[in-house]
Amino acid sequence: MKAFDITDKEFKKFQSFIFDQAGISMADSKKQLVNNRLTKRLRHYGFSRFNDYFDLVHKPEYSTEKQLLIDLLTTNETYFFREPKHFEYLEDDILRSFRGSRFRCWSAACSNGAEPYSLAMVLDNKLGSGRWEMLATDISSRMLQTAQLATYSLQEADKIPRDLLLKYCLKGVRSQKGVMLIDKKLLSQIKFKHMNLNGNMPDVDKFDLIMLRNVMIYFDHDTKVKLIDQLITRLYPGGYLIIGHSETLNTVTKKLVMVKPSVYRLEK
Repeated sequence: MKAFDITDKEFKKFQSFIFDQAGISMADSKKQLVNNRLTKRLRHYGFSRFNDYFDLVHKPEYSTEKQLLIDLLTTNETYFFREPKHFEYLEDDILRSFRGSRFRCWSAACSNGAEPYSLAMVLDNKLGSGRWEMLATDISSRMLQTAQLATYSLQEADKIPRDLLLKYCLKGVRSQKGVMLIDKKLLSQIKFKHMNLNGNMPDVDKFDLIMLRNVMIYFDHDTKVKLIDQLITRLYPGGYLIIGHSETLNTVTKKLVMVKPSVYRLEK
């Protein structure tokens, strides 16, 4: 089978593409990753050069392939209850002091659904059904489709606290043996939506909590500033923005107060 080697010039085109489309600054070290991820698409179309595929996705009639390219170039590493201290803070501090009628949450880069379902388990367990709602968005249509299926391998259940696992997850049988199913009552309170955070955001009302974790590590400073300014307008006064533990807003905005590392609040 023919091997493909992306040239430096071709790779720079894809670097510019994903920055323009998603605000992601792709490091030069990702060259081989891009080569590997796109090889199957070149074979699919019978191309011998990455330039041919790049030209194809820019044709209006190949908008679906363009979205697939975005899916392939975005990183989707996630798992249930990733960075568990955030979920502990949500339960012990944010929800304990919540006095509203309904808690509104936005999982702003939901990937395959592990984050929004983790949030949903905590929200439902603490507040009860009907007292919360969630918007879950992602730039990858492929990941959104996976999230909406609400089915995962049993191995992915390892990080879920046992009491929540027993309450909100079902073990598949017969044709679904080896599969974990998320309780449909959680799914009914989550709205999944395709969204590019680097574009103009649609009107999504305001939220008590926005989670945008481990996304801005791929953005340059100007992109971060623009994004955070937009997110702030979607927070209720007193609302929270939670980012990844390896991220900071120190030089990005002064409009949010750091409650603890990676947890910020919009003052009332």
